[in-house]
Amino acid sequence: MFAMPPKAGTMSQPSLPRLGFIGAGRLARCLALGFARAGYPVTAIASRTPESAQRLAGQIAHCTACNSPQQVADAADIVFLTVPDDSIGSTANTLRFNGSADSTGRLRALVHCSGASPVELLAPAREQGVLAGGFHPLYLFSGELADMERIRGCSITIEADGALKEVLTALAKALDCHPLSIPAGGRMLYHGAAHYAASFALCSLAECVALWRTLGFAEDDALRALLPMLAGTIQTARDKGLPDALAGPVSRGDTGVVRKQLALLEELGGDHAALYGLMTRRAVELARRRATPPTTLDAISDAVEESLSRALNQASAGTSVK
Repeated sequence: MFAMPPKAGTMSQPSLPRLGFIGAGRLARCLALGFARAGYPVTAIASRTPESAQRLAGQIAHCTACNSPQQVADAADIVFLTVPDDSIGSTANTLRFNGSADSTGRLRALVHCSGASPVELLAPAREQGVLAGGFHPLYLFSGELADMERIRGCSITIEADGALKEVLTALAKALDCHPLSIPAGGRMLYHGAAHYAASFALCSLAECVALWRTLGFAEDDALRALLPMLAGTIQTARDKGLPDALAGPVSRGDTGVVRKQLALLEELGGDHAALYGLMTRRAVELARRRATPPTTLDAISDAVEESLSRALNQASAGTSVK
């Protein structure tokens, strides 16, 4: 079971807020176990599936698997909603609180962990005098215990004010994560943009696999070749920044290769050339940010725009390689 004293320099045990979770899925598993390991009292967990709540609560000392979300709200100072986005508002609307602080002066708060949903969904709790906020880890959770180690160094985006922001920032740091602040109303754009570093990175790999399949490459062989290259690209971006990590014909200013690749993808039909052209447009802008950009970027940009004018029409009517 996880029940360790706070790290040096953190708040003393009596001042630590009691934490509760409504929802016991992958995200809740990592956060609840991580907070408990950092010395925070995780006191109550509820889930639509009682077995899930019991399984998670059973791994944390002095934690109770609750039969209802309200029992979590009664047993915790800060309640984390780790439920699907569509359930955040309805769940918040069912909870009853008694002010923003308990008899010891510890704040009370309701916090959701969605990247896209607005904190305004927690308005029913705020109207009862409870603080409300957002706490979104930028991490893809596997549900395994390894998440507790892998999340270290990741960022957690916080939307809150005053005392709640301070507490959530401390909780992020307790997980060895980097706290980020986001303004009210910015969550949907923030979350949508983050897809480019997660789901859309997988879609880019899938596009390469689909194209390579026309050459006879098996998917396993393609991924075995691509994943180390992707890992190297990420490491180079970490070391040198995005513009200087850019590789390929745009980074070299090779207009001829770009034109030939665009033409080939147009011949394949579907949306392949359109996707390649749109991504190459972004690559050109990255290359312009280099200290010494290639001198042929304007010519590459012209080639891309010419292809896109044809390819976007083609994409609306064609079928891509699967």
